[in-house]
Amino acid sequence: MVLDVPHHCNTSWIRAVGPNLTQEEQLNLTLPRDADGKYEQCSMYSPVDWDLDSIVAYGLNATQKCSNGWVYPAEPPSLLTEFDLVCERTILNDISQSIYMAGLLVGAMLFGVLSDRIGRRPVILICMLLQGVFGLGTAFVPHFYVYIAIRFVVGVAASGIMITVVALGTEWVGISFRPQSVLIAQAAYPIGMMMVAGLSYGIRNWRLLEIAGSAPMFLLFFYIWVLPESARWLVTKGRIEEAKKLLQKAAAINKRSLPEGLLEQLKPEKQTKSGSLLDLFRKKHLRKVTLIMSCAWFADSFVYYGLSLSVTGFGLDIYVTQLAFGAVEFPGRVCLIFLLEWFGRKKVQVAFLMLSGLLCLILAGIPEDQPVAITVLAITGKFTATTAFATSYVYTAELFPTVVRQTGVGLCSTMARVAGILAPLIIPLDRYHRAIPMAVFGSIPLLVSLSCILLPETRGVSLPDDTGKGKTPAEKEKSGEVLREFSKRDSREEEADLEKDN
Repeated sequence: MVLDVPHHCNTSWIRAVGPNLTQEEQLNLTLPRDADGKYEQCSMYSPVDWDLDSIVAYGLNATQKCSNGWVYPAEPPSLLTEFDLVCERTILNDISQSIYMAGLLVGAMLFGVLSDRIGRRPVILICMLLQGVFGLGTAFVPHFYVYIAIRFVVGVAASGIMITVVALGTEWVGISFRPQSVLIAQAAYPIGMMMVAGLSYGIRNWRLLEIAGSAPMFLLFFYIWVLPESARWLVTKGRIEEAKKLLQKAAAINKRSLPEGLLEQLKPEKQTKSGSLLDLFRKKHLRKVTLIMSCAWFADSFVYYGLSLSVTGFGLDIYVTQLAFGAVEFPGRVCLIFLLEWFGRKKVQVAFLMLSGLLCLILAGIPEDQPVAITVLAITGKFTATTAFATSYVYTAELFPTVVRQTGVGLCSTMARVAGILAPLIIPLDRYHRAIPMAVFGSIPLLVSLSCILLPETRGVSLPDDTGKGKTPAEKEKSGEVLREFSKRDSREEEADLEKDN
């Protein structure tokens, strides 16, 4: 919506003394030229009260910034042209991106804690409503500052959906299906990215583009009836009867029968207690996980958005590049399903975070007259950054116990949003040297990847429900402190096999 387009200062003041001037004559008399002989886009000759003959004879020398707006020859309406996001006002676009990221941050903080308190289902439904209403409202804003405010709310809602879907998907499947549950859902994200490329190519009016991108959210109103609550979360809250009904419904939908007596094994927790943000720092093992994964999410987001928001500077067509970015994310998320099972979470997290940093550092050294090489490296970097980010979603949901899972994911997501706020503000540093942004985007994930080596592996380990006694999930598994049969939340097939073995 903010493509860089040709523009120049509005110099219609000269029409008062030369109403018969052609467009070319007007520009030639009122606009200075740059070193390449093109009209300056952000400066003009200072207006004078001379007659036209004097202006033609002596010419104008004093220059100033555009004082009466800008002109965009033969350009369709866009966010840039409607709100004049050019010259010294270009920073407003970067600020709007950062404020949107601030919305993602607030959403992670707010809905992470709220989801652990009121449940996964109501949070997702509330966020969907907010995203639909305010996303559609963006198309009707009269001023750019109103646009920024509404985009902030959209960011809040989008963040709530992203982090809560991870917990709900993770808590409804067994050990062997956790990566599939999260990553298949996330595979829809790059499909949306590719659709954005097609929509924006076909719809050049930014308001219509906003409508086309936001209105489909209302088609999902039927989620009110079909979206289930997390049975595991209900158990931790002592709402056993509701959990039993959901499990029976799940078995019926999957055309399976629950083993006799299985539901009777569900008992309320002896001490039902909600987790809090402080719990993440009270226990040594949770404190280590919280600090390292927060840094990992920060690095994931920093390099991911650094590459995404630099798409216009890679030298090739923006629509093709956007399509390629979406296309490369899809296999990145799908292949991760297998990589996580083959190599484990920790190795994959370290490897792809390190690779994304290295590729950004290589990008910083590629000459700008090599747009194809730059774009190929950027797309490869986007692939590794996407894979690292998606791994963090799976890994984090497995590391934190149920009572603080959403609080933990929300805190990590908050750090990611801090990185998202900073990323658009790093990009303008290229005015000092074009290599600076990519050097910054590459250094941080490279350093953070080394700290991830200290994390425990969670492949094949049962999810913890409470904060434990200072042991990691892996240590609990080894010491035999396994969860009860429901808490494992294995697939119905695994439950049946376990009952048969008993």
